Amino acid sequence: MNGANATTTGESREAQVGLHELTRRFGDFTAVDRVTLDVARGEIFGFLGPNGAGKSTTIRMLCGILPPSSGSGTVAGYDIATQSEQIKNQIGYMSQKFSLYEELTVEENIDFYSGIYRIPAGKKAERKEWVIEMAGLAEQRGTRAQALSGGWKQRLALGCAVLHEPPIVFLDEPTSGVDPISRRSFWELIYRLSGEGVTIFVTTHYMEEAECCDRLGFIFGGELIALGTPAELKAGFPGQIVEIGCERPFELLQRVESLPGVKSSALFGAGLHLAVESAEQTIAAIGRELPDLDLRMERITPSLEDLFVSFMEAQGGRR
Repeated sequence: MNGANATTTGESREAQVGLHELTRRFGDFTAVDRVTLDVARGEIFGFLGPNGAGKSTTIRMLCGILPPSSGSGTVAGYDIATQSEQIKNQIGYMSQKFSLYEELTVEENIDFYSGIYRIPAGKKAERKEWVIEMAGLAEQRGTRAQALSGGWKQRLALGCAVLHEPPIVFLDEPTSGVDPISRRSFWELIYRLSGEGVTIFVTTHYMEEAECCDRLGFIFGGELIALGTPAELKAGFPGQIVEIGCERPFELLQRVESLPGVKSSALFGAGLHLAVESAEQTIAAIGRELPDLDLRMERITPSLEDLFVSFMEAQGGRR
């Protein structure tokens, strides 16, 4: 994937989404707890967190579907508590589940949503051709949606979500279950929209996608626990990372977790990543304690996945 859109002109930094102490409670349960953040015009903002963290509830409030319990928020300048109908005209929304009509062709789906969005008759043909060209659907325009692969379905869904030229698009895990090549192609479309000034608010559980966002917010238990660019977040990692290559990483995991200075550990591919206080001291300690093992150890730059694991470990210790 290409790098994230880093344009920061005065126009592009205009806030399109703004939340202040946004909160949503369901009885005694707080699903979203005093979240404050801004998303700029043309920015690709990634919202990360485990299942049940509050991501989808936040998006539902921003889309005008669910009223907040307290706090405030604006989308495209409209108040999410009092101007939900105006907001719905300013946004596009796409969920991880394909939500278009399987029995209709690509072209028929676009025509149908042209009517839903009340696109003027004189503009419908132009917008349809733009969507087909943007999403690369020319050869599939007569194909029924049910016959499309997962990647083509996602392209069609994104095309229909931006058919009415919304300035803001919410994407809720849009590439879930899609193969890596299709994900890459899908993100090329996201870059294109962002380059044209469209604000993208996306939830994802793929760390390689998170790397492509301009900024990220980590949410856990309804609370926003970190906010910044991928580089800023990794630079603020609390400690160091040791990567260990070995033949039986799961067995090794149990042996190294109790070593002094090891904050957390996780399986990474065919090896382990350890979050430690000092990489040099940990590597030396493992060499002394486990001399019988042929291990490949080195200090590496923390990845977003390392950061995510560290956040989850820290938050888990608080609860």
